[in-house]
Amino acid sequence: MSRPELTTLLVANRGEIACRVMRTAKSLGLTTVAVHSAVDREARHSREADIRVDLGGAKPAESYLVIDKLIAAAKASGAQAIHPGYGFLSENAGFAKAIEDAGLIFLGPPASAIEAMGSKSAAKALMETAGVPLVPGYHGEAQDLETFRAAAERIGYPVLLKATAGGGGKGMKVVEQESQLAEALASAQREAQSSFGDARMLVEKYVLKPRHVEIQVFADQHGNCLYLNERDCSIQRRHQKVVEEAPAPGLSVEQRRAMGEAAVRAAQAIGYVGAGTVEFLLDARGEFFFMEMNTRLQVEHPVTEAITGLDLVAWQIRVARGEALPISQEQVPLIGHAIEVRLYAEDPANDFLPATGRLALYRESAAGDGRRVDSGVAEGDEVSPFYDPMLGKLIAWGEDREQARLRLLAMLDEFAIGGVKTNIGFLRRILAHPAFAAAELDTGFIPRYHDDLLPPSGALSDGFWQAAAEAWVQGLATNTRDDDAASPWASRQGFRAGVPAHISLHLSSNGQQQALGLDRTAPSLFTLDGERLRIDDNGVRRQYQAIRRGDTLYLRWDGELHAVQAFDPIAEAEAGHGHQGGLTAPMNGSIVRVLVVPGQVVEAGTQLVVLEAMKMEHSIRAPHAGTVATLYCQEGEMVSEGCVLVALEESAS
Repeated sequence: MSRPELTTLLVANRGEIACRVMRTAKSLGLTTVAVHSAVDREARHSREADIRVDLGGAKPAESYLVIDKLIAAAKASGAQAIHPGYGFLSENAGFAKAIEDAGLIFLGPPASAIEAMGSKSAAKALMETAGVPLVPGYHGEAQDLETFRAAAERIGYPVLLKATAGGGGKGMKVVEQESQLAEALASAQREAQSSFGDARMLVEKYVLKPRHVEIQVFADQHGNCLYLNERDCSIQRRHQKVVEEAPAPGLSVEQRRAMGEAAVRAAQAIGYVGAGTVEFLLDARGEFFFMEMNTRLQVEHPVTEAITGLDLVAWQIRVARGEALPISQEQVPLIGHAIEVRLYAEDPANDFLPATGRLALYRESAAGDGRRVDSGVAEGDEVSPFYDPMLGKLIAWGEDREQARLRLLAMLDEFAIGGVKTNIGFLRRILAHPAFAAAELDTGFIPRYHDDLLPPSGALSDGFWQAAAEAWVQGLATNTRDDDAASPWASRQGFRAGVPAHISLHLSSNGQQQALGLDRTAPSLFTLDGERLRIDDNGVRRQYQAIRRGDTLYLRWDGELHAVQAFDPIAEAEAGHGHQGGLTAPMNGSIVRVLVVPGQVVEAGTQLVVLEAMKMEHSIRAPHAGTVATLYCQEGEMVSEGCVLVALEESAS
């Protein structure tokens, strides 16, 4: 059998996974092709590709989910093969079949395998036949509310609604009681339809305190199939993984073999080819239950690469060319430990609400042994409301788990992002938590330690304001006068000749503000050297990140990066008095449902408007009882962050 020609590869995706796939493809000498929507024309994956093809549109349904456009892009660019990445159409059997029908190579399993495992319901039925333990649930074809109501009653609350065609937390809702079912089901179905083009759902018993352990499998076209160890993905928020590691802490050799062999049997049963992941729930007794099989490369594949020394994308390309797997099961390495965190543009303190805007500052951690960053953005890029808010991933490898953990903490301390809110501080608190350090992991980790991981923001300390003032004044002086080496402003010492003996300034940060005075008659303890602020106190020197971008100083203090600006009392007053009584959009997005009309009386907590952004739905609810005075939005309308959506008059008490 002659090997197919594969010299040009199109990546039918965006963001960090598109960049990561293209990096390996280029290293193998392939020409890379990016596709992009109208809003992604200058995105990083588009810039890094050898060839780019404009799909048009903004929403995924107008661009990355349109199969005909992707096939046409491959033909127009001369690509012989398509890599789907993850998400979007990566687990769509129709996409795989369309690629095969067009005479192109799909870097994934055959359409029949995706069909068998891509539907969670069908996969569970297949596993049940194969004798793999399943979590109690309903995986049938009927999709009406009464069917789900009866199933939930039989299973027993709490239950978990899941999209049969998807993953990544989209179309997934925990339902605690029967009164929540109708709203949760309708919302999950809309999310599933928007993300995957398929609104079908299943429902399962929500297992308490499980671990999420998954097996990486890989199969070639010659009947060989391996498992490449396991990953623990138990640390999740909103049913989406945020921290992953390999191998799973505390898993015995016998458990690894049992789960690995079960995963291989599952893959072989459907004629699987390529990279896939079989996900299990592992309970406290060590019993495991099949959850689903992801018929694609996972977000967290770098931790497997780190402990095996393998490049899984290179394997995908070689398998697509018809090559056999290069090693046997006995030769699969397991070296050291790796941990990955997902970097999101989101506000953890506001229920992980996705954030949008321009990356005014983007500084990655330094390269080094055991360090890896997979990113899809660069400084100056826009974070759009149309797509998943993940910016990238940080991966650390160590000879043992503790070394990997400490390396990853150091990487997070070096990473600097400004202009949009991120989860960097939240990730740091997870890794630094004693329970995480002790590998006490289960899917309830984040809710259980919520108060530790998301502490209320208190008043910024006097030490912070003093450091901010010094960095502000020294940085401003340096930025404006560095062109004159003879100028006293060019001196990096605390005392500067000709500078006023006393400097007054008024700064703001994180909604707080402080008036300060600096005495310049004596040498200062603070010295700004480039983008590092040194503080010398009683013979002890500490350094802090202090990066200037335009009118903003980004100062890292107590593990958090704070944006510091000159206080503007006029803007503050306008913000305080604007839109009183109005409920605003928490971010850029599209209005998918308006549930009230002017004049309607509502109770506190009533759903008023549903906003869709980054493939997730966000409900705008009444903060108090009142009457809807005015509606400023309509279904289908795009709105910007801060726009008033509903004016609500509070009821007289």
